[in-house]
Amino acid sequence: MDRINTINRRIAEKITSAVSTMWCAYIFAAIALISLPAALRSGDPLVIVAWIAQTFLQLVLLSIIMVGQQASSDAVAQKINETHEASLGEFELAKEARSLANQELEELKKIAKEIHQVLKDVEKK
Repeated sequence: MDRINTINRRIAEKITSAVSTMWCAYIFAAIALISLPAALRSGDPLVIVAWIAQTFLQLVLLSIIMVGQQASSDAVAQKINETHEASLGEFELAKEARSLANQELEELKKIAKEIHQVLKDVEKK
């Protein structure tokens, strides 16, 4: 069953990548235009409107919408990657700042220990 799902997914991906191109939209427009003269000869407004809506728009807009969705998806993916890179940069800066803060804290502890020792020595005298 998994093999069938994998095959079906691959076929769907190939068809989607082929249909979601402007070249496919141009081919669909040419195919749709083949039936335009017959629709116009009928003189029936209902046939003409049906040709526009059911033949031309559905066939051609399918590919155009898919191209637009791919462009939008690519833009979102780019923003996600940029945000991820920026986040990693900020994380590295935060790690460096924490490391520096820990070093400074250790130095302050040493200084405080030395001050306490000096105070103890002064009290003894």
